[in-house]
Amino acid sequence: MKTMEEKAKELAKLMEDGKGKDVKLIDISKLNSWTDYFVIVTVSSSTHWQGLYKDVKQYIKENDLEIHVTNRKSPDGEDWNLIDLGTIVIHLMSESARTFYDLEKLWFNGTVIDFN
Repeated sequence: MKTMEEKAKELAKLMEDGKGKDVKLIDISKLNSWTDYFVIVTVSSSTHWQGLYKDVKQYIKENDLEIHVTNRKSPDGEDWNLIDLGTIVIHLMSESARTFYDLEKLWFNGTVIDFN
């Protein structure tokens, strides 16, 4: 049985294989109580993030995970899409949103994990 860290690494690799740019996996388990891992990915378009979302949906079917529905403040956001898997949260962000929100800086106390 895979650990959550192994699943997070596989999801990060899946995002990279799907042409996600500058994929980062950060362990934030010691910094909060609501999730353990962030996978942060830069995407090039809405079609790109939708393709990656489809890949995640296929992965979770095979790996005993489920997507938690999130409430969106803006209904048609193209800049930042979140896939909440509970222990793992995947952030699919446009380059401009990623630069603006700078999650890596915000969560700088987390541990960056090598997934390759």
